Amino acid sequence: MNFWKLCDELSVVEAALLLQDEDPSGDYCHVEDLKPNERPAGYEAGKNAIMRALANGLIEGKLVPLEECNEAIAEFYRFEPDLPNSMVNVESLRNWLSSRGISTGFFFPKQKTAEYLDPLHPRYAPKLAAAVHAWLETSEIKGGTPKQALLKWLRTHASQYDLCDEDGKLNELGIDEVAKVANWQPSGGAPKTP
Repeated sequence: MNFWKLCDELSVVEAALLLQDEDPSGDYCHVEDLKPNERPAGYEAGKNAIMRALANGLIEGKLVPLEECNEAIAEFYRFEPDLPNSMVNVESLRNWLSSRGISTGFFFPKQKTAEYLDPLHPRYAPKLAAAVHAWLETSEIKGGTPKQALLKWLRTHASQYDLCDEDGKLNELGIDEVAKVANWQPSGGAPKTP
C-alpha cells in the first residue's frame, strides 16, 4: 500500500478504495464489476462523494464522461463518468477530506515519532521523554499548580521513564528534576486568572 503514496493523481476508483484502506491492486482491483453489496463497506459513499466533489470543482482533477456526448445533450442528461479514467489530484483530495473532518486513514499517514521520544533511538533519554510527555499531558490544569500536576503525572508514569528502581520505588529526586524542566510556571504560585 505504501507505493500508492507515491501517486500525485489517482482514479476515482483507486481513491475510493484507498479511502477505505483497501489496496486498489488487491482483492478489489475489479471492484466496479462486483455487486454493490460485495464491495467494501463505505466504498459507494466514498466514490459518490469524490465524484460529486470533482464535478463541483471542490477537488482538482478531471471527470471523464463514459461516452462523448454533445453539449446540448449534456445539459439535459447527467453523463455517466468513466471512473477508471476520471482522475483526482491527491493533495486536493486530502485537503477536501480534511475540510470534511476526515484526518485519519491512508491519505493521512501517522506522524513519525520524534527521534528524541523514540525509545529505540541510540540517544534516547528517558528523563527528556518524561519531561516532554508530562508537559504535553498536563496542559489543562484544574486546581493546583503546574508543578503539582506534572509531579502527579510523572509519579503515575514513572516506570515508563526509568524514574523508579527495580522494586518499583519512585525516584523522587529524578521526578522532581523532570518536573522542574517541564514546569512552564517556575515562579510558583497560583495560576493567574484572566
